[in-house]
Amino acid sequence: MHFAKYLRAAFLHRWNLLALLAGSAFALLSRRPELLLPVVVAGEAAFVGLLATRRKFQHYVDAQEAKAGRGRLARAGEQGLQHIYRTLPKELLQRFQALRGQCLELRQIAADLKGPDAAEHEQPLEDLQLAALDRLLWIHLRLLYTKHALGHFLQRTSEEQIRKEIDKLQKRIGELPDDAGDPRRQRMLAALVDNLETSRQRLDNLSKARDNYQVIDVEIERLENRLRSLCEMAVNRQEPEFITGEVDHVAASMVDTERTMNELQFAAGFSTLDIEPPDLLRGKTALVK
Repeated sequence: MHFAKYLRAAFLHRWNLLALLAGSAFALLSRRPELLLPVVVAGEAAFVGLLATRRKFQHYVDAQEAKAGRGRLARAGEQGLQHIYRTLPKELLQRFQALRGQCLELRQIAADLKGPDAAEHEQPLEDLQLAALDRLLWIHLRLLYTKHALGHFLQRTSEEQIRKEIDKLQKRIGELPDDAGDPRRQRMLAALVDNLETSRQRLDNLSKARDNYQVIDVEIERLENRLRSLCEMAVNRQEPEFITGEVDHVAASMVDTERTMNELQFAAGFSTLDIEPPDLLRGKTALVK
């Protein structure tokens, strides 16, 4: 299957198609096309087969495929960002913007610590560290969105109403006649029991939503505190290498949070782990509502 991918890429390579077209045209215009066309086809098959087996070409195909995949994920991330940004209330957006401002301040601190003698091409925070900060901000924004979605669910779902419905159903089941052979009673009992089980599931879902809401709230505070602490330590330590190392450390510590986000993707509206974080620190993403 994988080798067929390389064969297809080799055949569709622009230089191969150009050579095949030129060779076929030459054969057709010659006096003996019945002899030259098989030679062209045989040469084409040998070239495509040889090119497809070369490790360098296979790495090139894999890299192009990965690049296209990242592009699709990046577009999905941008769409997710715009959806979240349109949905979040103003106070939560301001909370995110405040944290993003601290990350921008951290980046500026790292740049200032480089000093005026640093080479112009040197980056105060390498691309990997900027990508890590983007991921942390993306986690923070999705946590805020999930908190908002869960809060909306909790507001419009009444535990008291569900419990009243459960009591009502239990009472109706108890009031059914004792005639076990009555088919009408059996149908009624089955419907009531199913409805009762559904109501109990709703009550259980409500309890889980409350627990998840509390977990999300704590995770938001933890991430905000970690980034604030990182900014403060960066000022005190005055070491750009320390900044980059701590960014990596904080990003690694959020693995469990990403797992939590993936479990709650029903609230986020999309799969959180399958989306490339948008560019939140390098000025490519508009964040003005």
